[in-house]
Amino acid sequence: MPLKERVKKQWDRNAIVYIFLVPTLLHFIVFQVFPFAFSFVLTFLDWKVIGDPEFVGLKHWIAFMNDGLAWKAIWNTVLFSIYYIVPTMSLGLILALIINSGVKASGLFKGIFFLPVVTSFVIIAGIWGWLFRGTESGMVNYVLSFFGIDTQLFLADSDQALMVLAGLSIFKVAGSTMIYYFAGLQSVDKQLYEAARIDGASPLRIFWTITFPLLKPIHFYVAIITTIGSFQIFDSTFLLTGGGPNYSTTTIVFYLYQQGFAGLNLSYAAVLSYVLFFIILVISLIQRKYLGQESNHY
Repeated sequence: MPLKERVKKQWDRNAIVYIFLVPTLLHFIVFQVFPFAFSFVLTFLDWKVIGDPEFVGLKHWIAFMNDGLAWKAIWNTVLFSIYYIVPTMSLGLILALIINSGVKASGLFKGIFFLPVVTSFVIIAGIWGWLFRGTESGMVNYVLSFFGIDTQLFLADSDQALMVLAGLSIFKVAGSTMIYYFAGLQSVDKQLYEAARIDGASPLRIFWTITFPLLKPIHFYVAIITTIGSFQIFDSTFLLTGGGPNYSTTTIVFYLYQQGFAGLNLSYAAVLSYVLFFIILVISLIQRKYLGQESNHY
């Protein structure tokens, strides 16, 4: 059949579908494809919003390679990911196991654990800043004083600030991770547990040989979204530390914000955004290779 006739036949068959797809397609092109392409072109230009853009070639890419603060921001982001990803996944799994165990008032516990997810981050950050205030009036320092531990600076300490911010993000996100794992636990065939108990397997043995392996698709999905979230961390740094002390909490997205919005250096900010994109892409591909293989357990 000629191409023209095939196109006409497909249109006659699926015209209503194509019509309803047009708004979504336009939105995708205008707000996804165009900004992505324009930002890449912007990396080769020098444009500060005011005035005409000037082609500068690889100037901004070379500047990035020699920018010590940018590399420090990347390293801070990697450290934050180390502090954040595994604890978030582990806590989410533990909470899901508690809910799935049939404990009384499991619905109440589920709501309590999920409450931070739906609470405004600004409110949570304010409470977190009060808890970890680096003075004797801070709640955590007040509790530590009962154990004879000296007052800690927390957010004002270069060695502690990033871990405190990671703790805030873990507290905020663990509830949503719990829901993912809970959905995975509900999908596991209960007959496998019954067979294991008949064979005399202990609860720990059942977890490591049945539950944990069968949750592999959930592990992969949660690892991907927590990794992306960790490399995009911005709000806690913006609200609590401003990138300090001594740039110890300056992450790549916060540095991008400083360059693009505070300094109006949009071209360099575009370079940073593509660096972030490639980092996340590489890590996601590695995770897919080792965690994303197809599973036949379900």
